[in-house]
Amino acid sequence: MSDIPIIWILGGPGCGKGTQCAKIVEKYGFTHLSSGDLLREEVASGSDKGRQLQEIMTSGGLVPNAEVLSLLNAAVTRTKGSSKGFLIDGYPREKNQGIEFEQKIAPADLALYFDCSEDTMLKRILARANAAEVKRADDNEETIRSRLQTFKRNTSAILELYAEKTLTINAERDVDDIFMEVVEVIDCVLQKKERAAKVC
Repeated sequence: MSDIPIIWILGGPGCGKGTQCAKIVEKYGFTHLSSGDLLREEVASGSDKGRQLQEIMTSGGLVPNAEVLSLLNAAVTRTKGSSKGFLIDGYPREKNQGIEFEQKIAPADLALYFDCSEDTMLKRILARANAAEVKRADDNEETIRSRLQTFKRNTSAILELYAEKTLTINAERDVDDIFMEVVEVIDCVLQKKERAAKVC
């Protein structure tokens, strides 16, 4: 695994990380793994595990980390032979998840944190909710603010723990300006990997 870059993508709801992930995949051909998508796929598959996850999610509970990690591990294992790199989107959500990921799957080379003010994220989420055909019950200002507060608390602990491999990016700017900064840092990681491979 050591020759394939693993990049954690962190940022609150509405920070624009989905847009940046799509641009990274297009440029570098990396595999984009979103913990939320993997959970939804498992539920949609109708498997026993999927049914258990559905029950937890429907009751508003948090899916145990071991389950999320096992889905991520399976997805990484499935595609590592053909993948040029991995974008792990929306994970870790708290520092213990980061520690377990690095122990059980592989160390992350980089964490990209898309930093955005609470007000900007709130505006973007509400705009997205208004444009959506299906309205979600949790897309109201009070619920969103509480989600953002939880996110902020958990993320500051992750950023502290992984300070040496985290790049904080100002996500309030134009999409292309943000992407230029992302490209610079990913190119740097790839060059480091290449050098390390030659030394080995």
